[in-house]
Amino acid sequence: MSEQRKIFRTEKAAITGGPYSQATIHNHVIYVSGQGAVNPETNQIELGTIAHETRLAMTNLSIILEEAGSSLDKILSITAYLLDMDDYAEFNKAYLSFFNGDLPTRTCIQAAKLPFETRVEITATAFI
Repeated sequence: MSEQRKIFRTEKAAITGGPYSQATIHNHVIYVSGQGAVNPETNQIELGTIAHETRLAMTNLSIILEEAGSSLDKILSITAYLLDMDDYAEFNKAYLSFFNGDLPTRTCIQAAKLPFETRVEITATAFI
Protein backbone atom coordinates (compact mmCIF):
# COMPACT_ATOMS: atom_id res chain seq x y z
CA MET A 1 0.00 0.00 0.00
CA SER A 2 1.39 3.41 -0.92
CA GLU A 3 2.01 6.09 1.67
CA GLN A 4 -0.21 9.11 2.03
CA ARG A 5 1.18 12.48 1.09
CA LYS A 6 2.63 14.53 3.91
CA ILE A 7 2.82 18.32 3.89
CA PHE A 8 6.23 19.46 5.10
CA ARG A 9 7.16 22.79 6.66
CA THR A 10 10.14 24.09 8.59
CA GLU A 11 10.60 27.37 10.39
CA LYS A 12 14.32 27.31 9.49
CA ALA A 13 13.68 28.17 5.82
CA ALA A 14 12.02 31.31 4.49
CA ILE A 15 8.26 31.48 4.92
CA THR A 16 6.48 33.94 2.64
CA GLY A 17 2.93 33.22 3.76
CA GLY A 18 1.72 32.32 0.27
CA PRO A 19 -1.10 29.83 -0.30
CA TYR A 20 1.15 26.79 -0.76
CA SER A 21 3.25 24.33 1.23
CA GLN A 22 7.04 24.50 1.38
CA ALA A 23 7.11 20.87 0.30
CA THR A 24 5.07 17.70 -0.10
CA ILE A 25 6.45 14.24 0.62
CA HIS A 26 5.04 11.11 -1.00
CA ASN A 27 6.59 7.64 -1.24
CA HIS A 28 10.02 8.89 -0.09
CA VAL A 29 10.07 11.68 -2.68
CA ILE A 30 10.00 15.36 -1.69
CA TYR A 31 8.58 18.01 -4.01
CA VAL A 32 9.80 21.46 -2.95
CA SER A 33 7.89 24.61 -3.88
CA GLY A 34 9.68 27.38 -5.72
CA GLN A 35 12.28 29.16 -3.60
CA GLY A 36 13.42 32.70 -4.21
CA ALA A 37 15.39 35.59 -2.79
CA VAL A 38 14.06 35.48 0.77
CA ASN A 39 16.47 35.59 3.68
CA PRO A 40 15.71 32.49 5.80
CA GLU A 41 16.70 34.29 9.02
CA THR A 42 14.53 37.39 8.56
CA ASN A 43 11.86 36.23 6.07
CA GLN A 44 12.57 39.43 4.15
CA ILE A 45 12.96 39.58 0.39
CA GLU A 46 16.50 40.56 -0.57
CA LEU A 47 16.63 41.75 -4.15
CA GLY A 48 20.08 42.03 -5.67
CA THR A 49 22.31 40.45 -8.25
CA ILE A 50 21.33 37.15 -9.83
CA ALA A 51 24.17 35.52 -7.88
CA HIS A 52 22.87 36.84 -4.55
CA GLU A 53 19.29 35.83 -5.28
CA THR A 54 20.36 32.40 -6.53
CA ARG A 55 22.35 31.79 -3.33
CA LEU A 56 19.31 32.69 -1.21
CA ALA A 57 17.00 30.45 -3.24
CA MET A 58 19.44 27.53 -3.11
CA THR A 59 20.02 28.06 0.62
CA ASN A 60 16.29 27.86 1.30
CA LEU A 61 16.00 24.81 -0.93
CA SER A 62 18.88 23.14 0.93
CA ILE A 63 17.38 23.91 4.35
CA ILE A 64 14.00 22.44 3.42
CA LEU A 65 15.58 19.30 1.98
CA GLU A 66 17.86 18.74 4.98
CA GLU A 67 15.10 19.35 7.51
CA ALA A 68 12.97 16.76 5.68
CA GLY A 69 15.76 14.17 5.72
CA SER A 70 17.08 14.75 2.21
CA SER A 71 19.85 16.94 0.75
CA LEU A 72 21.06 18.71 -2.37
CA ASP A 73 22.92 15.50 -3.30
CA LYS A 74 19.59 13.66 -3.46
CA ILE A 75 17.92 16.04 -5.90
CA LEU A 76 16.51 14.29 -8.94
CA SER A 77 15.38 17.34 -10.89
CA ILE A 78 15.41 21.13 -10.66
CA THR A 79 13.41 23.75 -12.52
CA ALA A 80 14.82 27.28 -12.47
CA TYR A 81 12.92 30.33 -13.64
CA LEU A 82 15.01 33.38 -14.55
CA LEU A 83 13.58 36.85 -15.05
CA ASP A 84 16.22 37.53 -17.69
CA MET A 85 18.09 34.85 -19.63
CA ASP A 86 20.99 37.32 -19.95
CA ASP A 87 21.68 36.34 -16.31
CA TYR A 88 22.20 32.68 -17.29
CA ALA A 89 26.01 32.59 -16.98
CA GLU A 90 26.07 34.31 -13.57
CA PHE A 91 23.16 32.18 -12.38
CA ASN A 92 25.09 29.03 -13.35
CA LYS A 93 28.18 30.13 -11.38
CA ALA A 94 26.16 30.65 -8.19
CA TYR A 95 24.10 27.50 -8.78
CA LEU A 96 27.15 25.27 -9.34
CA SER A 97 28.72 26.40 -6.07
CA PHE A 98 26.06 24.33 -4.24
CA PHE A 99 27.00 21.00 -5.85
CA ASN A 100 29.91 18.59 -5.67
CA GLY A 101 30.10 15.90 -8.32
CA ASP A 102 27.10 14.71 -10.27
CA LEU A 103 24.42 17.28 -11.07
CA PRO A 104 20.67 16.71 -11.09
CA THR A 105 18.66 17.12 -14.26
CA ARG A 106 17.58 20.72 -14.76
CA THR A 107 15.30 22.88 -16.82
CA CYS A 108 16.01 26.60 -16.90
CA ILE A 109 13.61 29.00 -18.57
CA GLN A 110 12.96 32.71 -18.72
CA ALA A 111 9.76 33.83 -17.03
CA ALA A 112 7.88 36.99 -17.96
CA LYS A 113 7.61 38.00 -14.30
CA LEU A 114 8.38 36.45 -10.91
CA PRO A 115 6.81 37.14 -7.50
CA PHE A 116 8.04 40.14 -5.52
CA GLU A 117 10.16 41.37 -8.47
CA THR A 118 12.76 38.69 -7.84
CA ARG A 119 15.19 37.56 -10.53
CA VAL A 120 15.05 33.78 -9.90
CA GLU A 121 12.82 31.05 -8.50
CA ILE A 122 13.97 27.45 -8.11
CA THR A 123 11.95 24.30 -7.41
CA ALA A 124 13.20 20.74 -6.94
CA THR A 125 12.23 17.11 -6.59
CA ALA A 126 14.45 14.86 -4.47
CA PHE A 127 14.40 11.48 -2.74
CA ILE A 128 14.57 10.93 1.00
